[in-house]
Amino acid sequence: MIELKNINKTYAGGEGGVQALQEISLKISQGEFVAIMGPSGSGKSTLMHVIGLLDRPDSGSYLIEGTEMARLSGDDMARLRNRLFGFVFQQFHLLPRMTAVENAAMPLVYAGKRHLKENASKKIDEVGLGTRARHRPNQMSGGEQQRVAIARSLVNEPAIILADEPTGNLDTKSEEEIMSVLTRLNGEGKTVVIVTHEKEIAEYAKRIILMRDGRIVSDEKKGRSSGGADSGAERIPIKDIICASCKSAGQAQLMDYLRQAASAIFLHKLRTFLSVLGILIGVAAVIAMLALGQGASDTISRQLSSLGSNLILVLPGSSRVHGVAMGTGTVTRFTFQDVDSVRRLTGKVNRAYGGVNGRGQLVYADKNWNTQLEGVGVEYPEMRNAIPAVGRFFTDEELRIRAKVAVIGATVARELFGDENPVNKSIKINLINFKVIGILPAKGASGWHDQDDNVVIPVTTAMYRVLGKDYLDNIFVEVVSPELIEETQEDIKKAIIKNHRLNKEGEDTFQIRNMAELKKTLEETTKTMGLLLGSIAAISLVVGGIGIMNIMLVSVTERTREIGLRKAIGARNVDIMVQFLIEAALIGFIGGITGVLLGSGVSSLIALVAGWAVKLSPFSIILATGFSLIVGIVFGIWPAHQASQLNPIEALRYE
Repeated sequence: MIELKNINKTYAGGEGGVQALQEISLKISQGEFVAIMGPSGSGKSTLMHVIGLLDRPDSGSYLIEGTEMARLSGDDMARLRNRLFGFVFQQFHLLPRMTAVENAAMPLVYAGKRHLKENASKKIDEVGLGTRARHRPNQMSGGEQQRVAIARSLVNEPAIILADEPTGNLDTKSEEEIMSVLTRLNGEGKTVVIVTHEKEIAEYAKRIILMRDGRIVSDEKKGRSSGGADSGAERIPIKDIICASCKSAGQAQLMDYLRQAASAIFLHKLRTFLSVLGILIGVAAVIAMLALGQGASDTISRQLSSLGSNLILVLPGSSRVHGVAMGTGTVTRFTFQDVDSVRRLTGKVNRAYGGVNGRGQLVYADKNWNTQLEGVGVEYPEMRNAIPAVGRFFTDEELRIRAKVAVIGATVARELFGDENPVNKSIKINLINFKVIGILPAKGASGWHDQDDNVVIPVTTAMYRVLGKDYLDNIFVEVVSPELIEETQEDIKKAIIKNHRLNKEGEDTFQIRNMAELKKTLEETTKTMGLLLGSIAAISLVVGGIGIMNIMLVSVTERTREIGLRKAIGARNVDIMVQFLIEAALIGFIGGITGVLLGSGVSSLIALVAGWAVKLSPFSIILATGFSLIVGIVFGIWPAHQASQLNPIEALRYE
């Protein structure tokens, strides 16, 4: 069954290294019970590691059932370790966080088998630990722990049991129990190979091989061997084992990986908390920053929409002579004729009105309030999204007769009237009586300017009764569509130049502003600020990811022996890598979820305390959570790769 020809193995160290095995040639038949003896440093453990495919020889040939092991890939060797060999170690190598039955079930995970606990429980019963199946290793004696290790070695029904000093850490009674179990297994047809330095333990075997200085110095058989051609044990071709494993390996393992990753995460709570903390802070920052950015964007959009859409604003401006701005009096004074000229641009202009601005001192009963006074046309409500929330707007007739009627903003209504309905009440504006006919819709504050702190009256009334002006301060124009804005601006410019007979130098005495351009500029500024805030938060996430990588590297170091055990019982490099990647991804995901909750709370607190506008969007939550998951995976790749590349023997020996 097993044949070694001229096997050599040298470990690096000292001058020329340490030659652990020298020209080892050996055959072990199926069903044999073999004991390998020798003093410390004789090479007996190294020989067992080579036989169990835990280590590769430097030279020589190793065949199992006629198949050369040197030609197998790492994954094929892992599958053979999982299905053909069962390992029993001197140090037991049980995982402390798992119960006896869970430890026994570990090889089944990498065999892709279902009903893990049922199969493992059966083996636990067979080694006499049925009543201790739910106990953890620290709740069991040394002999009981070794029997759990034997149950683990048997769970995949291997053909060969390899035991390295299986009684080295046990008392006499436990020693006898373990050897009786191994003897029984050999009697059932299992090939048993043990490494020991105790003669009384070797006496249980039917064949004793003595090693010294890396060489076999004697090979004695006691009586008639139970192995060989007469053995009744069923022979299983190596290729069939590998192919059967190929078909089953990896099936329905994701839940097992998740279960193991979750167990590792919750076992080391402090380490997990430190890993989660970096991601948590980063995600919370992303959520809060994006909420602030979105809130600011929505606020600006509302404020811009309050100005109306497709608007052009025509304003007076100082004339310039040779680049020097002239003083007051050199500006163009707009008239109603200019407004009429603009209105005649049919097909391009929907509406237009001229307006004047000033300050007004308002008095109602014993209350005074100074506010912004606007004289506008009847087109104002539709053009400026300002249809009165209460009452009405003034009419063409009231504009024509210079009626003393006013529509007040929400702030003015609150300051002068409190909870009282102001409609149809009389107020004084600059000592002139006005009748309040409506209340403008609330638009909120824009920086230090309160858009609701104003009063609107007919432009004719404002000019000739209140402010004493015979000219317009501005002209508002609503264009049919955004595509026509630039063309309409040129037509308006030509009309005003014609009306006022302006020369080239006089063209600077007025200016035309495009509200669409202003809106676009503000939106781009808001978007840039949002990206800036998001970038700052993303940096926090990256820092959190680096934290995950550092903690995972520490985890790999702490769990080196566990990784070695998993590889010894059949875990492939990809199995180890996937498990650690899932752990990192889970940490990132947990950090993402808790970060979303924290970020939402911080956003609400900012809105409550500072009064800033914030808005949580599903996109930002999905983005932050998804990014945290990606960060966990990306920064978990290197630690996972490091774990997967560990040599199983070096990992098992790690202190």
